[in-house]
Formats: sequence, C-alpha cells, structure tokens
Amino acid sequence: MSDTHVRTVPARTPVSAPHRPASPLLSTLGLVTVLLGAALPMIDFFIVNVALPTIDRDLRAGPALLEMVVAGYGVAYAVFLVVGGRLGDMFGRRRLYLWGLTAFGLTSLACGLAPGAWTLVAARVAQGAAAALLLPQVLATIQATTTGARRAKAVSLYGGTAGVASAVGQVLGGLMVAADLAGTGWRAVFLVNVPIAAVALLLALRSVPETRSPHPSRVDGPGTVLLAVALVSLLLPLTEGRAAGWPVWSWLLPLVFPFAAAAFIAVERRAERTGRTPLVPPSLLRLRSVHSGLTMLLPFSLGFGGFMFVMAVALQDGLRYGPLTAGLSLVPLCVAFFFASLAGPRLVARFGRRVVLTGSLIQAAGLLALALVFRTQWPDVSAPAMAGAMTVLGVGQGLVLPVLLRIVLSELPAAQAGVGGGAMVTTQQAGLALGVATLGTLFLALLPSIGVRDALAIALLAQLATAVLNAGLTFRLPRAVR
Repeated sequence: MSDTHVRTVPARTPVSAPHRPASPLLSTLGLVTVLLGAALPMIDFFIVNVALPTIDRDLRAGPALLEMVVAGYGVAYAVFLVVGGRLGDMFGRRRLYLWGLTAFGLTSLACGLAPGAWTLVAARVAQGAAAALLLPQVLATIQATTTGARRAKAVSLYGGTAGVASAVGQVLGGLMVAADLAGTGWRAVFLVNVPIAAVALLLALRSVPETRSPHPSRVDGPGTVLLAVALVSLLLPLTEGRAAGWPVWSWLLPLVFPFAAAAFIAVERRAERTGRTPLVPPSLLRLRSVHSGLTMLLPFSLGFGGFMFVMAVALQDGLRYGPLTAGLSLVPLCVAFFFASLAGPRLVARFGRRVVLTGSLIQAAGLLALALVFRTQWPDVSAPAMAGAMTVLGVGQGLVLPVLLRIVLSELPAAQAGVGGGAMVTTQQAGLALGVATLGTLFLALLPSIGVRDALAIALLAQLATAVLNAGLTFRLPRAVR
C-alpha cells in the first residue's frame, strides 16, 4: 500500500456563539498549568504499584482489597471520563478544571489519611471520579484555544506528559516509599498530590482561559448509565475476579457487557437521529481520524498498562529490588519517551503515518531486547543491564502515543472538544485497566508453575503482540491530518 505524508494544516478557528467573543489563546504558562493538572491523574494510576506490598503490611489488606485499591481508581476514572468532558462543554472547561483539581487534592488527602483498607478503597474510587472531571478539560482547552503548529506542539506535549507521567508514577512511588518522609511510608504517594494540586489551582486561576461549547446541552442520562454498566461489567470482573477467587459474579458480569454495549450504541444512535445530544455522538466515531486512532490506542494502552504492572511485580518479587531501585529502573524509558514525543511533530510533517509504524516496530524491538536480557541474565539482572532495552522501548512508545492522540483530535469540531477528548481518554484508560487485568492476570497465574523469569518472558511476548498488531493497523490511519 502506498503511503503519503501527513499534512499539518492550520485548524479553523472555532465559531463562537452570537455575541460571544472568540476563545482567548492559551499562554505558555497556561499550557504548563493544564499539563501539570493532566499529569496528576496519570501518575496516580501507576504510583500505587510499587507501594502495594507496604500497604498490605500496614493495613493487612489482602490480595482482593489490594486489587481494589488499583481497580477502584481505574474503573471510576474510566466510567466518568466522558461525563467529565460533557460537563466541561456545558459549564466551562476552566471551571471544571478548577473543580477537578480541588476534588483531586481533597481525595488524595483522604487516601493518605485512610485508617483502613476499605477506607482507602473508597477514597481511591472518589479520587478516580475527581480525575475524570479534571483530565478531559485539558485536551478540550488545548483544542479550543490553540491552532495550527501551536496546537500540534501542545498535543505532542500532552502525549509526552501522558507517557512520561505513567512511568514517572512508579519512579516517584518508589522514591516516596523508600524515603519514608516523616514516617509516612506509603501514604506519601498520595499526600504528595496535595501541594501539587494547590500550586496548579493557583496557577490556573490566573493563566487558564475559560472556554465552553457555544451550544451546550444536557448530559445524556440513559447513555451515561448504559456506558457505566458496560464499562463496569467488563473491567470489574477482569480486575477483581482473580484476587477474589473467581466468584460467581465475576463470571456473570461479563455476560452483561455485550448487551449493555449494544444498548448504549442503539440509544446513542437514536438520540442523534432525533436531534438530541448523545453522550458520545456516533457521528464523531465515523470520522476516520477518530475511529482509526482509537482502534490503535486501545491495544497500545493495553500493552503499556500491563507492562508497568508486570514490571513492578517482577522487579520486586522476582529480582528482590527495593521500591526505589524498581522505580529508577524505568528512568531510561521515561527520558527516551519524552524526547521522542518532542520530535513527533517534525517527524510527522516529514514522514507522515510511517512515524507510527516505525515507532511500533522500535517498541517491538525494545520488548524483544528486554526479554532477552531477562532470559540470559536472570537472576542477576541489574538496572544498567536493562537500560539499553528500556531506552529503545521508550523511543518506540514516544513515537506512537503522541501521534495517535494528535490524529484522534485532528478533525474534532471545537464545540465537541470536551466529549471527544473524554472519549479518547476513556479508551486510553480502559486499555490501561484491561492491560493490568489481562497481562497482569496472565503473569500472576503463571508464576506458581513456571516461575518469575518465564512468566515475565511470556507477558513481554504478549505485549509484543500488541505492538505488532499496531504496526499492521497503521495503514488504517488517515493520509492527511488537519
């Protein structure tokens, strides 16, 4: 199949409602502020991974509750993301950003002060809901207040933030637990969010402009309920079933998913056909840039989420790394991801969608190299021995994720930036949760019979399959990105 370069064309200025001035431009300080707010929810999905053994010892949580500490956040986050985007379109993205920051800071404080395991689970669910209010406003604000090359750069920086923050979460978590600041232990991984959220809140009050949809509409109640049922019925059994011993509900809930998903699609199509505003307008999903980008984003996120979880367990339980060493092992990946993501706009302008193909193949090479390191050097694998493979892996991921996000957003109308961004991040978040559930469950299930080394090798090969799949899906991407 022939390939053509992706053209980067300045986006059209959003049409404002009558008697309403055009949205102001986002300043550099404003962009830094919204990206700081975006980093918090992404960091917190992963920051808890390296702290789980300490939480278990301190709160006597047990495997099922520990899984709920991770899953409760992820499920609430995924369920409410699209709603958060729609609320920003209705009431103002800056306002919802401020509300989300405040709620995220308070729920992080509740997590850090939790006296017991069940309290921590409840606080994590609330924290995930707060993250769902916060994150969609970031992409919607960027989409509504930037155009052309500035938008391309801002989206690439968002993509770099998304990937780096995910890896930094485990690095920061290891540092916090090892430092045991003022005797806080694992609690510091949550308490550190409070001052960061406060600083972001103060900066946002002076630097983030207000934007909203020129034609706001009410939240789609039936669509919201059906989407929540579909996501919960899929994610909850996969993330909690193994830890709970696969009870009856973990087998029955997945049977609900196809019916809930089909009902959601039917309700959304009917709402749009009759002139009402659906939660996720099917017309958006018919845009080639949206559906082809989301089709690739799901397997990429699945592999990434599974990789982070499996590595946290393997390094600590298999190689007996401490939390700090386990976290620092990911630093080469973080650095490589960030610099590769910054190069994305220039590379896309020159080489088009081949950047995503190349990134997927580089990612696959990094996974193979890492699997080879574990296979040949186990159990004496040092962090420097992994650095080369981690760097290659980070370069590949950094060339894929920001470009995919840019493609998904490229044709979204400014008036639907919030709901479009929410749908994209929901796909990303659901993929991360599915990765933890599928690759994590595969790895943990194989441990007793074949050991950490071989279980890790199989998990890495499973992630390799997602990279190869994405390489093939690259040719479905649009030939021009506006």
